[in-house]
Amino acid sequence: MKWYSTNHKSPLTSLHDAVLQGLAPDGGLYLPTEIPSFSLNFIEHLHSMSIQEIAFEVARQFTKQEITKATLEEIIDCAITFDAPLAKIEDEVYSLELFHGPTLAFKDFGARFMARLTAQFVQNLDRELTVLVATSGDTGSAVAHGFMDIDGIRVVLLYPSGRVSKIQEQQLTTLGGNVTAVELDGTFDDCQKLVKQAATNSEVLKKLNLTSANSINIARLIPQIFYYFRGVGQLQQEFRDLVISVPSGNFGNLTAGILAKKMGLPIQKFIAATNINDIVPKYLESGIYEPKPSIETIANAMDVGNPSNFSRILELYDHSVDKIRKDICGAHFTDDQIRDTIHEVFEATGTILDPHGAIGYMGLINFIKNSSIPRTGIFLATAHPAKFWDHVYPIVGDQLQMPDSLQQALDKEKQSILMENDFEQFKELLLNLIYS
Repeated sequence: MKWYSTNHKSPLTSLHDAVLQGLAPDGGLYLPTEIPSFSLNFIEHLHSMSIQEIAFEVARQFTKQEITKATLEEIIDCAITFDAPLAKIEDEVYSLELFHGPTLAFKDFGARFMARLTAQFVQNLDRELTVLVATSGDTGSAVAHGFMDIDGIRVVLLYPSGRVSKIQEQQLTTLGGNVTAVELDGTFDDCQKLVKQAATNSEVLKKLNLTSANSINIARLIPQIFYYFRGVGQLQQEFRDLVISVPSGNFGNLTAGILAKKMGLPIQKFIAATNINDIVPKYLESGIYEPKPSIETIANAMDVGNPSNFSRILELYDHSVDKIRKDICGAHFTDDQIRDTIHEVFEATGTILDPHGAIGYMGLINFIKNSSIPRTGIFLATAHPAKFWDHVYPIVGDQLQMPDSLQQALDKEKQSILMENDFEQFKELLLNLIYS
């Protein structure tokens, strides 16, 4: 299998090079030249498979030309040590809980798989690999923990100062070792822009082996496909016209879902559910894509004004808004609606949602209510609600418990480098870090 750039100005490449480059030389994102598909028989037997078995079969489709079965099994066994259980919320409405990994967020699937796949690929490099990450919260902590203490790899995390939750900040700034946290005076979009600038800067690339662990890296995207198959498998085939609502910020999660559908999963519709950073929902309405500066909300992981993975979505639908609309509809919600929904769902069901899961729930419920036919719906619960303690605890009170792992992070000393939003400063910092 070969991989191509969404900008179509770079040569086809191997998975090895796509992972280690992160971003294509022309600034595009990598996609496979062909999307593998599973037989109906495989789909019908998902209910009898564990998440590790599903992960192996899905990953095998993309890696079999470069990774042996034995090595892939080892990667899966080390990376996917937790499940993605499906919880019934009400009739025909289910939550796919993606927060049972070590940092209690869905990013653990992608970060841990990528870390172990990358560790295989760097064995023959003659110098250290630097992994750059822009994070609005959960990506940073998942990547930091996933890559921690892996030989031959250094991680540099950029996060927007004052725009992540206290717990998220503690998770990504307290590890030390081969992980460096950079606190940027700017937005997540500014962080993401610096990562992309570094990834295409000739001076940086001459001196460093550089890749990214954001969802722009295909090694982050592949493992996000796993839990879509796992979620459908747990329905035991007892569903009608399946709809999946995806809380969306940088749109890697939705892109993985689209790939899962194209690989054979019987998903009838996706809801791209956002906060007031509603660039994609507005595109679905108007057909015009207009990136804007991000706006701060209580669903901070979705505070993205120019989602990177949108270019992949365009590619997967031949740049046709009409084709996209057949599979995806948009929805967007305010902070007040998020708070009200957390309260209402808790009072009605006892389920505590985080702000991002609440957005997914609202997107799903609104779609089902307006549907002319019966639907079965899944929304993605992307993070443990305790990670957003300051917003959720005032709503649900003592029913929200602080997990031990989060409390331990809160008790550690923060280690970060405060930096202005300036590429020359970042470049100097990056090179000094590597050669220090």
